[in-house]
Order: sequence, then C-alpha cells, then structure tokens
Amino acid sequence: MPSKKSISVSYSRNKIPDNQQERLKTIGWITGYVDGEGCFSVSFIKNATTKSGWQIFPEFVVTQGGKSKTSLEILRNFFGCGKIFVNRRHDNHREHIYRYCVRSQEDLRKVIIPFFEEHQLRTAKKKDFQCFTFILNQMKLKKHLTQRGMQMIAKRVEKMNHKKASRFLKSSETKR
Repeated sequence: MPSKKSISVSYSRNKIPDNQQERLKTIGWITGYVDGEGCFSVSFIKNATTKSGWQIFPEFVVTQGGKSKTSLEILRNFFGCGKIFVNRRHDNHREHIYRYCVRSQEDLRKVIIPFFEEHQLRTAKKKDFQCFTFILNQMKLKKHLTQRGMQMIAKRVEKMNHKKASRFLKSSETKR
C-alpha cells in the first residue's frame, strides 16, 4: 500500500490532487488496487414486487479485512459515492470484512464507469468491466424490462467473474 503522503483521504467526487505527480500516483493506485481487489458484478434476485419476478442488481465492490478499512475509505472519498458495509465475522478469523459498494445506477454510470473507461484496468477484470458497462447501458435503454432483454443480460452475466450459470436462466419462470 502506498504511503499516507501519496494519498489524501479528503477527496470529493472525482476531485484529484492539483499536483500532477500526486494525481498520477493516486489514479494509478486506485486502478491497480481495484484491478486486484475489486469486482464488477450483476446479480439476479427474485423479487415478487417486480413485473418479471426478478430484479437485476449491478454493483461495484471492493472487499478488505478490518486492518485495511482505510483503503476503502480512500476509495469512497475519492469517488464521492457508495457506502462501506461490515460483515461481522465470528469464526476463526480475527477481523471483520468490510465492503465498499456502489449500487446506485446513476453513480455507476456517472462516476465509476467513466473513471475506469479513462483509466483502464489491465487484468482479466477488464472484460468483466466491459460486460458490466454493456449491461448498465442495456438497463438504461430499459432492455431489462423484457423477458428477451433479461435473458440477454443473464447470458452476459455468465461471462463475468467466475462464469457461474445464471439462476435466472435455470428458473422455470424463464422457460415460458
């Protein structure tokens, strides 16, 4: 982790240091940190209050143990959006897990996606980000409100992260 001198915790939405060297260090650190520790995910959640019975739930997440919670605060302060949640652990681990999450579609579209489009990821996570961006664009176009659109999104989701088969595609409601 970089020294505390190279990253300030006082950023507001996309405000980066005036000093070019500090700005590049911060942007590089964030991009690399997310490349290693972040996740762009889209989940299908059963929800009886929606017309289709399913809700599509995109989120950007970075998870860390309690000792590294400060790094999540740096991300939240830098991006100016999202929240940090605690997953209290009562097993043999000695620290709780913290998750920095951005779930607002507006914040994802206006803050997170533009940042990573400008400062591109370098690992396989780049493909996950591209799928994530595509899905959010489809949702903006309201494609997720049709059965066909939801199936197309679910097939994209299967290509992300661990390439797990979508619960939505296996559901009997999907096979109508």
